Order: sequence, then structure tokens, then C-alpha cells
Amino acid sequence: MPSLSVVIPTYRRPNILRLCLKCLEAQTIADELEVIVVSDGPDPQTAALFKEPTPHTLPPITYLEVPKSQQGVARNFGVRHAHAPFALFIGDDMLLERSACEIHLRTHEKIRNEKSPKPNSRFPIPETAVLGFVTWDPVVEITPVMRWLERSGWQFGYPKIAKYAHAFLPEKMQEHFTYTSNISVPTEVARRFRFREDMTLYGWEDIEWGMRMKRAGIRLYYEPDAKALHHHHMTLEQSLARMETLGQSLVLLAEKVPDFRKQVSAVRRLALRARALLPTMSGKHQRAFLGGISQTLRKKYKK
Repeated sequence: MPSLSVVIPTYRRPNILRLCLKCLEAQTIADELEVIVVSDGPDPQTAALFKEPTPHTLPPITYLEVPKSQQGVARNFGVRHAHAPFALFIGDDMLLERSACEIHLRTHEKIRNEKSPKPNSRFPIPETAVLGFVTWDPVVEITPVMRWLERSGWQFGYPKIAKYAHAFLPEKMQEHFTYTSNISVPTEVARRFRFREDMTLYGWEDIEWGMRMKRAGIRLYYEPDAKALHHHHMTLEQSLARMETLGQSLVLLAEKVPDFRKQVSAVRRLALRARALLPTMSGKHQRAFLGGISQTLRKKYKK
């Protein structure tokens, strides 16, 4: 039986996925892994990757397909086929360093053997999610907006949690960092806390997932030594389009999850709107985010 199931949702990026899989072949515990790739919608080019003859036998790879939906559906389907006691969620554009999987696994083992954090009666066994570190892959030519996204926390907010390295994040903030680009949990936790399958747009499903785990008493441990490079180039135009989508998806999620209604109200405050008028990187992104919210609300009220 494998020790760690690596679950990778993918969508029409076979060349990048190939790089991701090569990094998994090179893992220090490749013989303890199983890899589960779930295509979010049929794609002949992605499927062809797994028909190619290969001299590599480790780690074993299972390729699955689901009808086009969203990443959460693909992750849930992958977990259903996992056999290891722990599951690691990564993106198809994540290039793990050779020891990343081993560090995830050993961190879970270390935490279980040590004194657990303050017991929480909301969950019978104080389980832990382990967050690894992600930074841009320098090979893709890092743009100014990519640097800004990393500093600001709008893509990954690792600078904000640097002081919690090799430690548990405070409960009050942990759900904001349950990044599914490089995070592992006990497989039983992944099965109990499934990702929402009614999301129609990109964004927020990992935070909502993290909120439910936090309420159950599951803690988030930050292990920066489990490193991954994000092999994804992003221009300013692409980043602004992403921010607009995040605004749209926030409104849609708020209709389903009351906790997110406060966030919609907060980002529409006058102070935020004032910042959005500034011709800065932050102002441009705030404006795109607010535009997504306003556009979705207008459509909602017209119905």
C-alpha cells in the first residue's frame, strides 16, 4: 500500500502536466507514492500522455476523467480512488522539489508522534493539514505583476505566515492559507471534508474548504521545506481578468455560504473603492475585483 496519494486535477495542459509528473518520478520516496491525475473534462492530448510507453514504473499513476466542472469535483473524484493514509493536493503546474513528498509525509508522522495542539472537542482526533511552500518558477520569466501577487497575498500570501514556519498557524487565520497547490491531509479527512461541487467559477473553494476544517478542529501546520515551483507565467492582463473572476465567484459563493456575505460587504466599502481609483498595481487589481462583484450583483438584481 502507498504511503501518500498525490491528487492532481488538470485541464488541457499536457505539456505542463508532463513536467509535474517528472518531478514526482524524481521524489525521494517515489516508491511510497501513488499519483492520481484527474482530467476536468475529456482531453485526448492529456489522455495520450498515459498511453505513451515509459521506462519508469514508479510512482504508479492512475488517470481518470470527469465531465467538465471545476477543480473541486476533480479533487473529490481523485480522493475516492486514493489508497494511501495521506493525500497531497497539488496543481498540474506545481513542480515539487525532490524531497517535498517525503517532508509532507514525515511532518504528518512527526506531529502525530508529538504532543498535539490544544485538544478540540469539535473533532474527536485532532488531525492536521500540512501546507507546503510555493513560489514562482524562474524559468517562466517572472513579471512585475507576478512579484506583486506574491507580496500582496492575492496569489499566495506566504510572506504573511513566514513567522509561523515549522509551526501551527493561529486558528483565526488558517483558512486563508489552505492552498490546494501544495497541501496534504489525512485521506480520511479529505473524504469527510469534500470540496464544494456547486462552484461554477474559479476561486474561493479552498478557503471555504479550510473554514469547514477549522470548525471541526483540524489545525494547519506550515512546513516551508516542502517546496514547489509554480510553473505559470502571468501577464498584467491575465492577472486582472483573474481578479474580476474572483469578484464574480465571491458573490456566487456568498449566496450559498453566509460567511462570505461579510466579505462582499467589506470589499464594497468606500475606502476600498477609493483605493481602486489609484493608478497603482494594487488599485488596478482592486478595481478589477470590484468590477467582478458589481457586474455579478447587477445581473442578480435584474433577474
